[in-house]
Amino acid sequence: MVPTTEATDRIDLVFSLFDADGNGYLEPADFALMSSRVVAAVPAAPEAAKSRLDGAFRRYGETLLTELDANGDGRVSPEEFLSVVLDPQRFDAVVDEFAEALAAMGDPGGVGFVARPEFIALMLAIGFARPNIEALFQAFGPDGEDRVRASTWAEAIRDYYRPEKSGIAGDHLVPGN
Repeated sequence: MVPTTEATDRIDLVFSLFDADGNGYLEPADFALMSSRVVAAVPAAPEAAKSRLDGAFRRYGETLLTELDANGDGRVSPEEFLSVVLDPQRFDAVVDEFAEALAAMGDPGGVGFVARPEFIALMLAIGFARPNIEALFQAFGPDGEDRVRASTWAEAIRDYYRPEKSGIAGDHLVPGN
């Protein structure tokens, strides 16, 4: 399956964000650093949600190294990342786990909704730009209490990694969209 231009743009962006130390490669330390920033973004989240998200970040990183490190150098280059990460058969399980864990972090009360402050805090901690975060939140159609369904957000995260998707809410995260 040939990825859409939008999917490639989304993946290029997520690579740059997950490269938390900015050295041009994804390594286990990047996922540990990213996890610590994101877990700290919602102090009110239950310890179980924090632990779940930390585990999801670490498994995400481990899966990337196992699946994508084509040359065996212990890190993932942008080319290695793009060549395989958009392959749903190989990557769906780890994206699923990450999507559910991140949405749960944003719902510290466990009510099935993510309020704007938690959503923004988590997305800023990942490294997305505030205007793009706000556009994404609005695209989800917040309710009268300025919340979005956690399940809507989790599904949008899954869509973000789908190579055939274009015109999705997650496209709002890419600068210039």
